[in-house]
Amino acid sequence: MDIVAANRPEPGACIATAEILYHLPDHPSILQSFVWQHRDVAPGYPRLRQFLEYWSRNLDGKLHSVSVAAAPLAGRRLLRHARHHATLH
Repeated sequence: MDIVAANRPEPGACIATAEILYHLPDHPSILQSFVWQHRDVAPGYPRLRQFLEYWSRNLDGKLHSVSVAAAPLAGRRLLRHARHHATLH
């Protein structure tokens, strides 16, 4: 496998951002927000699911809700060379 093929994103690859609302352990009636962002694969989001499973097993704050947004990875079609270069003193 060549380097280009190894760096090609798999279908569905994206930057996933999740806002996680959870109950504070000492004050269960209060919700706290946590933002998680990572490269993941839509629509299953295996990295996010792995993180949420870790959270449920190891952290005290009980999960309330999770909102997920995804953006495509920047690919060759979104990048271009600058046409002009200027230096300001």
